[in-house]
Amino acid sequence: MNTLRLNLVNVLFSLLPPTKLFSVKARLLRWAGAKVGNNVRIVSSAKFYMSGELEIGSGTWIGHEVLIIGGDAKVIIGEDVDIAPRVTIVTGTHELWKMNGKAAGRGYSLPVSIESGVWLGAGSIVLGGVAIGSSSIIAAASVVTKDIPSCCLFGGNPARFIRQK
Repeated sequence: MNTLRLNLVNVLFSLLPPTKLFSVKARLLRWAGAKVGNNVRIVSSAKFYMSGELEIGSGTWIGHEVLIIGGDAKVIIGEDVDIAPRVTIVTGTHELWKMNGKAAGRGYSLPVSIESGVWLGAGSIVLGGVAIGSSSIIAAASVVTKDIPSCCLFGGNPARFIRQK
């Protein structure tokens, strides 16, 4: 991912109508180095701050004020994924207590994989190192800290199993 271009994309997004010109937004992300499928719809207030690879599958919706942030880890979003408003995907973290007197040590990032058909509810947070299986649902305001199997509903902080399809 070209971070200079990606920063420019974030600025340009803010100048575009929120729920129009989706193909322009997809082309801008491709220009920054992302792999973006067909008919991807991104609301203009979504922000991307990362240096790793970004893949967004066809038919995916990325809602208002979504934030995808982190270091050089890969973020894969499958096809037909629905990402509700204010979802945060964070790949970055820190070593713990490795520096004298400081809790957050050296920073690093872990990949995130969101398989096809997933629905991430409003305000949910997905942390690095997590894979979410196909057609699963993450309830609003949940924090995903571990892998989620396919076709399951998880919710809470940390996200816990609620039921299966």
